[in-house]
Amino acid sequence: MKILGLETSCDDTSVALYDSEQGVAENLLSSQVDLHDQFGGVVPELASRAHLVNLLPLVEHLMQRQGLRPGDLDGVAVTAGPGLVGALLVGLSTAKAIARACEKPLVGVHHLEGHILANALTADLVLPAMCLVVSGGHTELVLMREVGRYERLGGTLDDAAGEAFDKTAKLLGLPYPGGPHIDRLSVDGNPDRFRLPRPLHKDPRLVFSFSGLKTAVRLEAEKLPRPYSDQDIADLSRGVQDAIIDVLCQRLFQAAKQHRVPAVYLAGGVAANQGLRQAVAAEAERRGLHFVPPERVYCTDNAAMIAYAGFCHLAAGRHDGLDLDSFARAPLTSWR
Repeated sequence: MKILGLETSCDDTSVALYDSEQGVAENLLSSQVDLHDQFGGVVPELASRAHLVNLLPLVEHLMQRQGLRPGDLDGVAVTAGPGLVGALLVGLSTAKAIARACEKPLVGVHHLEGHILANALTADLVLPAMCLVVSGGHTELVLMREVGRYERLGGTLDDAAGEAFDKTAKLLGLPYPGGPHIDRLSVDGNPDRFRLPRPLHKDPRLVFSFSGLKTAVRLEAEKLPRPYSDQDIADLSRGVQDAIIDVLCQRLFQAAKQHRVPAVYLAGGVAANQGLRQAVAAEAERRGLHFVPPERVYCTDNAAMIAYAGFCHLAAGRHDGLDLDSFARAPLTSWR
């Protein structure tokens, strides 16, 4: 089964082909980082226009590289949401046109399900599992009993962890997107210089909060002389990195213990954070739990995860009609 995947939920235009016999055959991406860097964040209208320019050429390039005609496809999968509605509509309209033209089934994929199932592109899933979905827009704990059966156990009460990383980086004058720079610079930071708060550390609920952490970082930064020295930036980066990772790990393994799962997974852009991957791997080993981090290329937004999720839906006999609509916000729900 060959599934074409399209992903345009935010600022990356991506197309991919998933082949049930060989796995990910192709995963192409056109980044908009340089376009949005001058604004310090994603500008929705610019993102939508860039998708309009980039998407069809990427699809044509993929089909040519794979030597495929539209009729060779078995289905078309596309991110339906959550995301920027204008950006989503570009991908959804294109997917509908392709599905209609070649008379193939259409599957709308929830963006968070795509991120969770990206773990299956790296190694076989061990289920049931506890998944920590962590990105610039999401910080959630999801119990995956099987592919298609999900239960949201808790999430952030305010800001997402990825947003806290990016806002801290912007405060320190680091380039956009800032999370990877915090991760890299924290390696040379002094872990004892800035002991930042661990929000809701003693709260028994499976919830997160990072707005207070951002305030704490700003207050510490205001005490420092300008311009910030390289060591100041490294030390604050280390403080932020350690605080966020401590909270994420605590909640992930708290949830895993409560539900007695044999495996834990990371999903979303922040899953590429080296410090987080190392911390989860160490704690999972200590507790005897299965953990294999997703390949970094499948952590950030990509169409390979959407194509694979579409394959799972179609293999189970589920697809959508051409009246499928996009959505900016909606929780991940079970479909199996």
